[in-house]
Amino acid sequence: MSRNPLELFHKECPELAKQYEELVDAQKSLPGLDPKTKQLVNIAIQTANRNPRGVKFHALMARNLGATREEVVGAVVMNLHLTGLASVLDCLPSAIEAYEGTGEKM
Repeated sequence: MSRNPLELFHKECPELAKQYEELVDAQKSLPGLDPKTKQLVNIAIQTANRNPRGVKFHALMARNLGATREEVVGAVVMNLHLTGLASVLDCLPSAIEAYEGTGEKM
């Protein structure tokens, strides 16, 4: 069984992980976008970075904040004209798996 990379980061670098979490909390608290929209933006960014694990993580969070399946898929496919088909194809399965609760656990 593979280890959760975030848990491993917390175990191996606890002080750095704590500071990272503080940065994440500060970013989450910025005004301007609601939490669901922030997660949809994160999905789009992770797709642009071709990071299926990140897409899966943020798709699950977006779903838990009330995002529809169409919104999650839309956040992935908006990258088609920006970063190309490959990034969409790399990340779309992870987004759908997370939204539907199927596939590998995080």
